[in-house]
Amino acid sequence: MGRVTSDTTATDAAAQHAPEPPGAPPVWQRRLRRFGLPARPQTDVRARLVPAFPEPSGRLWAVFGAGPDAAARLTRWSAWGGPLLVALFAGVLRFWNLGSPRKVIFDETYYPKDAWSLLQYGYEGTWAKNANDALVGHPPQLLLSPEHSYVVHPPMGKWLIAVGEGLFGMNPFGWRFMVALLGTLSVLLVCRIGRRLLRSTALGCLAGGLLAVDGLHFVMSRTALLDLIVMFWVVAAFGCLLVDRDRTRARLAAALPVGPDGLVRPDEGVGDRLRLGWRPWRIAAGLCLGLATATKWNGLYYLAAFALMAVLWDVAARRTAGARHPFRSAVRRDAVPAFGATVVVALATYLASWSGWIATKGGYYRDWATSPEGRTGAWTWLPDWLRSLWHYQTEVYSFHTGLTTPHTYQSNPWSWLVLGRPVSYFYEDPKAGQDGCTAAEGCAREVLALGTPLLWWAACFALLYVLYRWLFKRDWRAGAIVCGVAAGYLPWFLYQERTIFLFYAVVFVPFLCLALAMMLGAIIGPPGSTERRRTIGAVGAGVLVLLIAWNFIYFYPLYTGMPIPKSAWHHRMWFDTWV
Repeated sequence: MGRVTSDTTATDAAAQHAPEPPGAPPVWQRRLRRFGLPARPQTDVRARLVPAFPEPSGRLWAVFGAGPDAAARLTRWSAWGGPLLVALFAGVLRFWNLGSPRKVIFDETYYPKDAWSLLQYGYEGTWAKNANDALVGHPPQLLLSPEHSYVVHPPMGKWLIAVGEGLFGMNPFGWRFMVALLGTLSVLLVCRIGRRLLRSTALGCLAGGLLAVDGLHFVMSRTALLDLIVMFWVVAAFGCLLVDRDRTRARLAAALPVGPDGLVRPDEGVGDRLRLGWRPWRIAAGLCLGLATATKWNGLYYLAAFALMAVLWDVAARRTAGARHPFRSAVRRDAVPAFGATVVVALATYLASWSGWIATKGGYYRDWATSPEGRTGAWTWLPDWLRSLWHYQTEVYSFHTGLTTPHTYQSNPWSWLVLGRPVSYFYEDPKAGQDGCTAAEGCAREVLALGTPLLWWAACFALLYVLYRWLFKRDWRAGAIVCGVAAGYLPWFLYQERTIFLFYAVVFVPFLCLALAMMLGAIIGPPGSTERRRTIGAVGAGVLVLLIAWNFIYFYPLYTGMPIPKSAWHHRMWFDTWV
């Protein structure tokens, strides 16, 4: 062994304090390797920034007799063909007999009528007390007057409902049409999002298929309420951010140097200083989040959560690219553009949604700024319409935070994931020979906003799985799903004294389906697993999916208001709290 001199000692000391090369593992990981922690394999940085989509196998099509070229072509087409078929299936379910029940059910007493009023006046007018019966009478009557009414939700969702009413008239099919269309399109979006997120067409279609057979999503797709519209824009925003993430990381990868071995290497200059330029998909996400907030205010939570998530994605991308100070670099170069693309765009979209109220003079509180109360204060230099609108928003906020009126179907958010208290939108008990009832004992007709039980209960385990993947495996995909659930679920725990309902949970149902698809993918096994392992996993996952589909079919009469014998209805009331 060579003699240690002062020169070598100085050299070793200098090496210990020398800056680490970009991409070097942290000190704590190097120390743990002494105890057996395996080192991560050295991979191309491009592969880490933009993981390649696994090459799909054509064996499935070969089973049906397709040749190699045809199998390859069908496999490529399945990227869109599979999601479109799943969406077609969801659309048939949702549009079939959409006008039944031919009644104004649950909160349809508000939004379809407000939507029709927006078409007529640009603001919400006043309806007669017997307007619900008159709407579905023979002939139907529209008992609407231009006197303004007090409404507590922004107008965007009602404008969308109004599109269907303008096309098909003021009838149950007309006012439910756009909600059913958005419910169908949301299934397509989840298929494509799942494909991009999980890098698997099959798992993406599985996530969309699970959403197609979820009872709560199904009922909300066939009822003219606002919550499913919020869900659609949230899912669309999530998809836009995913596309932006992939494109931004590809831009970073393209700017990195290539080493002598042909591998893309991290570079501090690129990671810390590269400006990511024009990001239209992030602006599109801001637009969608603005439309969600302009439908119901709970879209604000998604705006905050997704904006933060997008910046954290930029931090991670810069770290992978070799940035020595990724957080500082992201704050300097990405945070302000991200704020503009999301928050500012969302705010502008929200204001634009009030255009009808602003352009007319008959809306509630429209002339508040010119009243004696409105002429006082420190903000009188602002436009009258803006001050009137701000006063309206503060009054609505006071209403929402103070809403504690008891309701038969209200529920605490602690019970939502296990479906503790679903909401009955419609119930009748026709006698034999009435309304299609053929049972001597009499029948029950109900529209029950109940998630498919086996799907939701399995999703509880899936949430634990994605939390584990996020916290212990640092899987960003799991973190994104957790963010989607948390932003739609956790805020309601701040308002446990408020009157709230299970159907508010529809906004995060797509993320439950993505979590379940991710867990099922793990059950099936990664691509490198043995045939035996994957076969056993596929059988187990397939059995669970079939049970969920059967569960949806079993409860289908309760989702659509079909007349069933009273005894059959009682058999479907699995818990006393469901009655």
